[in-house]
Amino acid sequence: MSQHAVNPSNRRRIRVAGATLLVAAAAAATLTGCTPIVTMQAAPEAIDTACADLVVRLPDEVAEQPQRETDAQGTSAWGDPASVLLRCGVAAPGPTTDRCVSVDGVDWVIDESDAPRYLFTTYGRTPAVEVFIDSDVVSGTTVITDLAQAVSVIPSDGACTSVDDSVPTD
Repeated sequence: MSQHAVNPSNRRRIRVAGATLLVAAAAAATLTGCTPIVTMQAAPEAIDTACADLVVRLPDEVAEQPQRETDAQGTSAWGDPASVLLRCGVAAPGPTTDRCVSVDGVDWVIDESDAPRYLFTTYGRTPAVEVFIDSDVVSGTTVITDLAQAVSVIPSDGACTSVDDSVPTD
């Protein structure tokens, strides 16, 4: 992936959005008691048909956490309380210095700025998918591995690269 600085306001927005979603999910689980619905906010492009294709393919269990019902289009959650939150239809990330990994053919940019909560965002897929993970409860690697098959229905139009990929060899 290109080594360009991330706009600080975008990084803050991502951290705030992730924290807000995790807090909302935890509050909803606490307040509703036996009601299994997780309150989430749909992403701007959640109505994209690729998001519908993704959502119907999501696994019933991720990292041994059961899937929960959510109240927003293009979303899903797993765990009780929810420790994995997925939103389809977010803006695709641009060049970044954040770590980018490829798991089962899906590239993910990892925002580690709010550890132990991590934000994984697909790279090279439009619309993009973001997954908030509470790593105190589940392994991020296990989660993105479990989600890779479903996420791969969104066609790839790019991949992670590094500065080393652009340096000519003799």
